[in-house]
Amino acid sequence: MKYSFSLTRAAIVMIASALFLIASCSKENSQTGTNEEELQVSQVSGEAEGEAEGTFNEFFDDVMGVNNDVGVAGSGVFFGRTDSLTPVPRCFTITITHPNNTPFPAVVTLDFGTTGCPGPDGRIRRGKIITEYSARLIVPGAVATTHFENFSIDNIRVEGIHKITNTSELPAVPRRFRIQVIDGKLTKPDGNFIEWNSTRVITQIEGVLTDLPRDDVFKIEGSAYGRVKRGNLLVRWESSITEPLIRRFTCRWIVKGRIRSVRANLPANSPWIAILDFGAGNCDNQATLTINGNTRQITLP
Repeated sequence: MKYSFSLTRAAIVMIASALFLIASCSKENSQTGTNEEELQVSQVSGEAEGEAEGTFNEFFDDVMGVNNDVGVAGSGVFFGRTDSLTPVPRCFTITITHPNNTPFPAVVTLDFGTTGCPGPDGRIRRGKIITEYSARLIVPGAVATTHFENFSIDNIRVEGIHKITNTSELPAVPRRFRIQVIDGKLTKPDGNFIEWNSTRVITQIEGVLTDLPRDDVFKIEGSAYGRVKRGNLLVRWESSITEPLIRRFTCRWIVKGRIRSVRANLPANSPWIAILDFGAGNCDNQATLTINGNTRQITLP
């Protein structure tokens, strides 16, 4: 009898858990809601897309900028200056190893320590960025795969795989790269998070004929999908770049372009679509988010 009672209790717990999961999924993927709820969901997903884009985008510069052996020296955290051009002492260490005692593959570890390392952009980094290069990144076919070890930016934990593949065709002009973020995740101290998977094609449109990154300009195209948790809200979304994003080396933010974000499973005729507009080319941390005729300004990371 005692054994039978335990089985019954276990069955009840299993059924209750299953119902809870079904209810949770239904809530997350619900296609109905008030206008206020739909607006909130669209805002959260649109803002999450902008935050993920801005955060993971910078790793392209960091991975490329280590030195001329693996990339083109002097971009990302290696630029060494803030937006105000005030010199910043380098507070991270660089370790380069060659597992096969040959130039490639090469493994580069950027160690920002545990106490907090201010970067040229004023953001505080901790932990390690570890990248394996198959060849120098400006060579067609080269691949650089990055993972993160206890790494954070401004106390936002960064996880996932960042993969760069040089897809240029000989004579490698213009330079073109495929950037993949695989199981990316940004977790904030309060438990809120953004999960993000993306595929981008980055094409260099200016500065190709020089080895200095300071005149480089890139256009970015592609799509992504993700999930964001903010408080009690949990939203899945999909996105596509509808107007190429423009990045200049001299600006830490995207200066132009648009991204269209929609909640997963949203009906095709729904008006609840978020358009994230990065502006007309000015270097600033401002963008606009337009949803069903409502436009609001947001601040980029």
